This record gives sequence, structure tokens and C-alpha cells, in this order.
Amino acid sequence: MVFSISAYYERFIIDRPKTTLAVIALVVLAFTYYAPGIRLDASADTLILENDQSLKYYRGIKARYGSDDYLFVTYSPKKDLFSQAVLDDLKQLRDKLAAINGVSSVVSIWDVPLINSPRITLDQLQDGIRTLSTPGLDTELARKEFITSPLYKNMLISEDGQTTGLQVNITRNEKYYRLLAERNGLREKQLKQALTPIELAQLEQVSKEFYHYTASLQQQLKEMIAGVRQVLDQHRGGADIFLGGIPMITADSIDYIAHDLTTFSVGVLAFIIFILAIAFGRLHWVVLPMVTCFCAGSVMLGLLTLLDWPITVVSANFISLMLIVTLSLTVHLIVRYQELHSEQPQAEQRYLVLTTMYKKLIPCFYTTTTTMIAFGSLLISFIRPLIDFGWMMIMGMAVSFILAFTLFPATLMLLKPGKPAVQQDLTSKMTKYIAGKIQLYPKKILSAYALLVLLSIAGIGLLTVENRFIDYFKKSTEIYQGMELIDQKLGGTTPLEVVLDAPAAFFEQADEEEEIDEEFLEEFGMDAEDFSYDDATEAGITGNSYWFNVQQLDQVRQIHEYLESLGETGKVLSIASTMAMLKTLDPQVVNDNFMLSVLHSKLSEEIKSSLVTPYMSEDGNQLRFGIRIFESDPNLKREQLLEKIREKLTGDFQLEHGQIHLTGMVVLYNNMLQSLFKSQILTIGVVFLAILLMFLVLFRNFKLSLIALIPNMVAAAMVLGLMGFIGIPLDLMTITIAAICIGIAVDNSIHYVDRFNSEFDSHKHYWRSVRHCHGSIGKAMYYTSITITLGFSILALSNFVPTVYFGLLTGFAMLMALFANMTLLPLLIVQFKPRGQAQNEQPPLETIDAPITD
Repeated sequence: MVFSISAYYERFIIDRPKTTLAVIALVVLAFTYYAPGIRLDASADTLILENDQSLKYYRGIKARYGSDDYLFVTYSPKKDLFSQAVLDDLKQLRDKLAAINGVSSVVSIWDVPLINSPRITLDQLQDGIRTLSTPGLDTELARKEFITSPLYKNMLISEDGQTTGLQVNITRNEKYYRLLAERNGLREKQLKQALTPIELAQLEQVSKEFYHYTASLQQQLKEMIAGVRQVLDQHRGGADIFLGGIPMITADSIDYIAHDLTTFSVGVLAFIIFILAIAFGRLHWVVLPMVTCFCAGSVMLGLLTLLDWPITVVSANFISLMLIVTLSLTVHLIVRYQELHSEQPQAEQRYLVLTTMYKKLIPCFYTTTTTMIAFGSLLISFIRPLIDFGWMMIMGMAVSFILAFTLFPATLMLLKPGKPAVQQDLTSKMTKYIAGKIQLYPKKILSAYALLVLLSIAGIGLLTVENRFIDYFKKSTEIYQGMELIDQKLGGTTPLEVVLDAPAAFFEQADEEEEIDEEFLEEFGMDAEDFSYDDATEAGITGNSYWFNVQQLDQVRQIHEYLESLGETGKVLSIASTMAMLKTLDPQVVNDNFMLSVLHSKLSEEIKSSLVTPYMSEDGNQLRFGIRIFESDPNLKREQLLEKIREKLTGDFQLEHGQIHLTGMVVLYNNMLQSLFKSQILTIGVVFLAILLMFLVLFRNFKLSLIALIPNMVAAAMVLGLMGFIGIPLDLMTITIAAICIGIAVDNSIHYVDRFNSEFDSHKHYWRSVRHCHGSIGKAMYYTSITITLGFSILALSNFVPTVYFGLLTGFAMLMALFANMTLLPLLIVQFKPRGQAQNEQPPLETIDAPITD
């Protein structure tokens, strides 16, 4: 079988290079044609768990009480906010924003109900709302009401009255939510049982339709936000204006992804060219790896487009990783080819190419497989962006391997061997110098690694997943500045919602006759003959609901005050806010169930939609507390905050666990973050176990397999420990560093041990084999690791801070892995002698730096 495969390989790849290259060119061109259609996605759905049950509840609450899909504009005028010129400018801004396609409405200080400017009666309240635009309204009284109102203070206007906000509501797209519900419903059913062929076809069809429809919505959102920014630019002369909101963060993040995808891929290519030019010095050794890398990247982009897989903030760097992995394969091939050519300068090109491919096939196959396993471990994370990233890199590794063993040798077959390359001796001297030092000071080096491992374990104990979303962006970005201003002036940014249901044991109470307050009815133009208590009970709500009555509303007020007292929370809105506002009209109305019932039945729909519907269900048996969290609070601990709220509600307020539901983006994002710890443990555990099994198959020696794994474990521990010590939390980007470090760095272990076995079979001497390995395969390890480190360092220029951490930490991990594989790995091999005893274990030390000769 092996002979048959090798025969076909020689016949079609080696002996027919032009045909091979023509076929590859057609395939690459076909995929390149589709590559420009790749879609980018930075929606909130990419920051949540794939099967989080809280997500379904969150979407249901959004549908009932209103979506958080809105933009928020902060407006800080250079003159007095309530001067006529500023108010006119603000009104023009609101009208222009409302006219943009895709905007359903704009809520500003011009649009909300006012009841104390001057104070109105309950009778006037039922006639409709009065706003800042109502003729005859007292502007100074309006200023006072806005600043003191329990509804508007720190939401629409800052306490100092110098900054106001405009909420730009985006039109709810019913088709999007219909497709989403249909797709997710089938996915959930698939988790519980096998789908029928019809259902599978339906799932495929609706998933494809949802994908394409989402892509069109993203484009519409981008155009809408561009229109919003264009309008804002027209008003910046008289005010400091910032744009915020989840849709804006989504759109800007997509721009960051596109920037990272193009700029950093070009930057990595530039570094690769620079390193190849220095390392090999010949044009074809620069061009050939570049062509291979370009083809691999083009094929993957086209493949992802055909598969309808978007690129997210997590997978934005997959092209850079693809280039680096492909380069690693080709560099090892180049170094081996040059070694053969130097040993046999008269050999024919076919022999040199074929021997190189055969010598490197097994180690390259296993390095590719182990890297695929490392990225494949991300599939168990249950976090959609990580799962997609894992699949992308698995497919990318396969593409890189195929091209390295087809495109690379076929192109070489069209070139003449020429004269053997003059090797750059500096790298060889450096790697052999390391071999000499580890032979001289083995105990000191092992002790140093033991200390580093202990320090790393201590650092790992300090790791946390608590991080602030605002820290994902540099302080120079509009996202950061807008979120910070909203936190400081307008009551917080990130939405958290506390939803309280009636208790399970709730039952209807018998109606109790209450005396009719005729004076109160007169305020609504009614008398006792027009109204009976039975009518009030039937039409009203206090007699039938659990929450909307005098007794429970007092507890609601206490809960509201508690939530508002928390240091992490900013503005809190609930039915208690509405009651506090109505209480200013008539203090008795909130102290009498009958009056409360009449008031509720007579409120206009405009008033209800503004003051009641967002905070209470129609039957009065469910309440919603809308909370803004201070995202810029350096002491923010989401998990602790959520647990503290639950304990308070069930303890001091004696609510049942089943009554309490915490939801919103704070909860969904926290669920994802908390899952990262489990994901990290599972990921690393699966990677190490799978790679150990691969080593056993490759080396057929348990002791040697374990030894080869240890340096990579040390490197992974060091980078995680460093994160713990300097306070870098685990997030969607940094969670992948350990797996990537192991997956890529283990390649060096495989190449080194494979070469060591070959050298040991020839010399039967451990230290001589180590010196030969350092002078040969050590150079390839050095070139690839330095290129990876420099390539990743360019990610420090990203506006997305996790990408910066990802680049710098991965580069650090690669250096540590290189150093561990060049020092600790050979030391462990010599100390534990997995190949058995050898002759002349300790050569004279004066020969350590002698030239290596066979």
C-alpha cells in the first residue's frame, strides 16, 4: 500500500511537475474567485455560549419589553443645554437621525413626558403626554424636572445638566428573528434527538437563508451607522458628540477585523520575506514559500466563503496563523534540502527533491496532525467563535500540508540544483553553543526550569476571567471614549435586567369591596353611577395582579432602591420609577388600590407605552428592572455582582428562586466568561492526551513520548503564569493561546526527536546526537520560531486589545517553547536515556564546539 502511494506520488507530483502546477493553479484560481465574498461578523451572538439557555430567555424578554438594539448619542453642548439655540440644534439633530433609513424612532429630551413643568393634574394626564415641544411649557421648570426626575436623571440627562443623550432605536426586523427562531429550534431538537431527513434539509435551508439574510442586514447596519455619523458630523461644531451602543460596537469591530485581516496578513508576509532573505539568501527560497503561503490563504478564504462561515474577532487572525504554519512546513523542507545538497553536491534534482520529501513526510505529517488536534480541542468549548476558529484551522492545516508536499516539490523540480548554498554560520554557531552550555550545566538548567514551573503554577492560580468589555478597545477609539462618557454622565452602559415573576403559589384572592372615592373619580370626569368597584376590578389590575397593588409596590420600591445602591450599578428603571413620578401628582394615588386601579385604566396609551409597558407585563404578574452597569468600573466583578443580587432577593426580600431571572448582555457575557475556565482545562487536557497518544504512535517509546511533551507543557504553563502575574484575564482571544502554543510549538519537538533518533542510530552517542541536532534541525526550529514571534508581534498595532495580547503572548510562548525544546528537551533525553545506554557518554568538553562531521 505504502509502495503504491509513493509510486503514485513520484509519478504524478515529481515526474509531472508542470501538470501538477497547472492543476494546483486551476484549483487556487477557483477558490480565489470566491475569496472576496468572505463575510465578517462581530455581532453580540459571537460573544455568547452556543447552547446557553439564558439566551432563549433573553430573546423572549427583548420581544416583550423592547430590544436593546439601539444606538446612543451623547451630546455635550459648548453653551447652556437649555438655551434656545442649543435646544433647536438638538431638535434638528433628532429629526435628521429619525429620518435615516432603518431608524424606527429617536428618544430625546424633546420626546419624553413631562408632568411638573408646570405640574399637571391626573385629569390632564389622561389626555396625553406633554413634552418639551408643547407650547407654553416652562423651560426652566423642565430643566429642573429632567435633573430631578427618577426616570430621566442620569439616563437622558447628566446630574450637572450639561450632557444629554439620544436613544436611536433601530427598526426590529421580524424576518431576522423568525429565521433565527426556526434555525435555533431545529438545532435544539438536533441536540436531543436525531432529525428526520426532511428536518435536516429544512435546517440546512434555513441556516443558509439566515446566513445570507444576516449578511445583508450587516451591510444595512453599516450604511445606517455611516449615515448616523454623517449627521453627527454636521452638529459637532457646537457640541462634543460621541456615538455608542451595541450595533455601533458591532459595526466598528467588523472594521477592526477587516483591518487586522488585511494589514496584519501583509505585515506577517513582510516579516516572512525578511527572515527568508536573511536565512537563505536566494530568491527562489523566498519566492517559493511565499507562493505556497499565498495559495494556502487564498484556498481557505474561498472555502470559507463557499461554506458560509463568517470570520469573527476570534478567527480574524487565522490567515496570519495559516501563513506561519505553512511557512514552518516549507522552512523545514528547505533546510533538509540544503543539507542533502551540501552533502551530495553532484546529486540530481529529482533525487534531492524526492529524498527531502520522504525524509520530512513522517515528521511533517505528525506535526500537522498534532497542530490540528490542538486547534480541534477548541471544538469542545461550546463557544461558537472558538468552535468555528477550531474548524478553520483544522481545514487550514490540511490545505497547508497538501500544498507543501505538492506545490513545493513540483516547483523545485522545474529548477536546477545549482551550487550548494553557503549556510549562514552564525545561526549554526549559536545553536551549537547552546548544546555546549546545556552539557556543561545540566543540573543548573534543570533547577532553573523547576523554579520556573513553580512560579508558573503560582501565576496560573492568579488567573481570572473577570474583564471589562471597555478594555477590549484602546482609549483612543470612539467606542472606549463613548462608553466612558456614558458611564460617567448618563448612568452606565452595559444592560442588566432583573425580571421578577409572581410566586408559584400565587392564587387569586377574593375581591374585597372598597369604598369608592367620589372626589378621586371627579378628577377623571366620572361619578359613582358611572363606575362600580366590580368594573374597576375587571378593567383594572390591582385586584388581579400580584405586583401592581399597594402592598407589593412597596416591596418593589425597596428592591429598586437596593439595586440602585450597588456600587456597580448606575441608572435603574422600573415600575417604581413610574410610581415615584406619579406620586408627585397625587401622593394618595400610590397608597390606595382603588385609586391605583382607576389610574391604570385611564392612562393614555402614550403614557402607558412610556411609563408602564417597559417595566411590567400586561397582567401585572411580571416586573422588569432595567439596570445599567458601569463598564468602566475597575472593580467590576460580574459573577460576584449577579450572585450578590440573587442572595439579596432570596434572603432579605424572601423571594423564591423560581421568581428571579437575571438576564441581559451582562448575564450572557458572564456565562461565556465563566465557561472559559472549564474550556481552558478541557482544552489543555484533551490536547496533551491526544498529542501523547500521537507521540506513542510516532516514537513507539513511552518514555521518549513523555519527554517530548514536557517542554511544551512548560512553555504553556509559563505563558499562562505570566498572564496571571501581570493581570491579563482569560477571554475569547487569550483562551486560545495555550492550545496554539502547544499545537505549533510541539512541531519543534517532533522534528527534533525525529532527527535525534536518526542521529542516534548513526552515532550511538547521546551528546554527539544532540550536537548534530542543534547544528541541523536546530536552525530550522530557530528560523520558524523567530518568524512566528516577529509575525505575531505586529498584532500589537491592532485597535482590539485582546488581539494585542494574543499577538504578544503567543510570540512570547513561541520563544519559550523554542528555548525549552533547545535546552530542556535534549537534557531530559540525555538524563533519562529513552533509547537505552550508549557508548562514550561523556566526550571531552574541549570537543563540544568542534565542527560536526559525519
